[in-house]
Amino acid sequence: MKMTDLFLAELEREAAATRRTLERMPDGRYDWKPHEKSMALGYLAELVARLPSWTVFTIKQDELELTTHKPPPLRTSRELVQALDEGVAEAREALANTTDEHLMKPWRLLVAGRVVSEEPRYIMLRDAVFNHMAHHRGQLTVYLRLNDVPVPAIYGPSADDGNF
Repeated sequence: MKMTDLFLAELEREAAATRRTLERMPDGRYDWKPHEKSMALGYLAELVARLPSWTVFTIKQDELELTTHKPPPLRTSRELVQALDEGVAEAREALANTTDEHLMKPWRLLVAGRVVSEEPRYIMLRDAVFNHMAHHRGQLTVYLRLNDVPVPAIYGPSADDGNF
């Protein structure tokens, strides 16, 4: 089995769980934080919604400079879900049109011109896209709980959603 096939299958599973989470985002709570050191709810939700699009950067570019990557803000649940769906569609296409050989080539993440990570593309996909999305989606579910928003089932039932 090709690595791209594995990533495509994981993309579909993770996108569905992420979509269920973003659909529950409370509008009008963009700036809410559980603690002064925490990310704002809206910023966290934007990050989760946009992470699948990093698949495209990782495959089609040799690097990404974070200080110049400034997409417009997403302020509503509808905008978040739309960004997720678009990013997933683009990621699906990028994965379908690349090779395992290409995924072995190095990719770099930069902040203000400084390399903060350089790994083969397949590792960046695993760590900076899929693991990163699951991590921040988990944070987002805690934020939802603290705002009395029902938490969706992700890898199994939640206290609010008994579905597997």
